[in-house]
Amino acid sequence: GYDLFEKFLKGANSMDKHFATAPMDQNIPVLMGLLGVWNMSFLKYKSRTTLPYAEALLKLPAHIQQLDMESNGKFMTKHGLEVDYPVGEIDFGEAGTNGQHSFYQLLHMGQTVPCEFIGFVQSQHDFCVEGEDLSSHDELMANFFAQPDALANGKTEDEVRSEGVSDDLIPHRIFKGNRPSLSLLLPKLTAYACGQLLSIYEHRTAVQGFMWDINSFDQWGVELGKKLAIDVKSHMLTGRTGGESVDTGSPATTRLLNYYLENSRDSACSHEESHNSMTRVTRNTHRDHSGLPPLQHDLGQHGSRLS
Repeated sequence: GYDLFEKFLKGANSMDKHFATAPMDQNIPVLMGLLGVWNMSFLKYKSRTTLPYAEALLKLPAHIQQLDMESNGKFMTKHGLEVDYPVGEIDFGEAGTNGQHSFYQLLHMGQTVPCEFIGFVQSQHDFCVEGEDLSSHDELMANFFAQPDALANGKTEDEVRSEGVSDDLIPHRIFKGNRPSLSLLLPKLTAYACGQLLSIYEHRTAVQGFMWDINSFDQWGVELGKKLAIDVKSHMLTGRTGGESVDTGSPATTRLLNYYLENSRDSACSHEESHNSMTRVTRNTHRDHSGLPPLQHDLGQHGSRLS
């Protein structure tokens, strides 16, 4: 309701004021922005990952991805000069321990990717097992505290050897460490805290744009694809109404588009048949007495087909 939205705005406002008034050496968005510039432009780390240890923030990494990559994914300065230094990280991430079982292997032993961990002192919905001293939130937060240390310190050959690992496996169990990360620990995941987090990352993005001398507040890269999509739709209309091959000017796109038009005619809707066609599609997606409708996947020129 509106009460929660108001708390969200108050949280964002509190961080806005912090950004505007806090000294540079204590200013959270400024420090995070400077770290981003250092990692990207000086250390040449081209990716960055956001790791919130809270399932409710499952979509936060995608939001930050859109915020950063659409705002700072540029190659021109505000003055129309091409930048001669790396800008614009590739942002990705995952909530909680989900990421540990998908891409943490690379974070620890592959490319160096600066990590940003987000945790909370209190859980929204804690769960305790009778007889256990640690709650489910404690178990989750144990990973939150352990991962940055693992990234920073790694594991040496001597440490691996002391565990009795066989000589042939020792090289595969060494962690080099020295992988950068930062951690944000908030009291509890509330609407107020969400407002603070979003404000932090918005200002961090702006700080990096200021440092790189690029305009973080336009998205011309989005426009080109939309404009070309209009042109493609024009070719589609020609192919649908005339039944002839089309030429987009790009050999690869022309070949793909003509294949698409040729093999999707039965599912296309003409102006006269659009109502009946939509009814037919809806009807075919329902179960019948024989079970699910058949699934077909055409693999193109190889002729393979899954039914």
